[in-house]
Amino acid sequence: MRLRLLTATAALAVAFCGSTVAQDAARGGSLAAERCAACHGDNGRSQMPETPSLAGQHASFVTLQMILIREGIRQVPAMAAVTEGMADKDIEDLAAYFASLPPGPPDDRPARDAALYAAGEAVIGPRRCGVCHLPALTGREQVPRIVGQREEYLLRAMTEYRDGQRVGADAQMNSAMVGISNAEIAALAHFLAQHD
Repeated sequence: MRLRLLTATAALAVAFCGSTVAQDAARGGSLAAERCAACHGDNGRSQMPETPSLAGQHASFVTLQMILIREGIRQVPAMAAVTEGMADKDIEDLAAYFASLPPGPPDDRPARDAALYAAGEAVIGPRRCGVCHLPALTGREQVPRIVGQREEYLLRAMTEYRDGQRVGADAQMNSAMVGISNAEIAALAHFLAQHD
């Protein structure tokens, strides 16, 4: 595990300290059509339950997550074969492509439940989600855009953070989810998925 962490750290240093080759979003689009569209959608908006939409995500966030998955630090079985041995350049180009797409909710987003939406909106402030994800919840750099994301994906991700089954590049999300109830997570996931 230590070797994997060192390898990932080196790869991240190259990715984030500015490589000499610019990211190529057009090339990333070709790669996405071959490797990503079946699950993450042709337009980066997932139509598959529990699969995140990537349209409009920040390139550095997508790069970070793909490297963590490729190096086995973040366990995502469905992505393991896709990222295995993937070159940093491919990852950076894919990230540039997804960042270039307009964000928005998936086409199959269910109707808004007014009471659940209001309950989720009430959780945002006390949980201070806007500090890291920004007040509009659009994210920045390595912090993901969470508005318009698939509801069931958000529900699962937040539950896994709370229960210590998911890790990111740091433990901030795990700490942020301490003590939150299932009902609060469900409301928060609904609010984020419905909020534009």
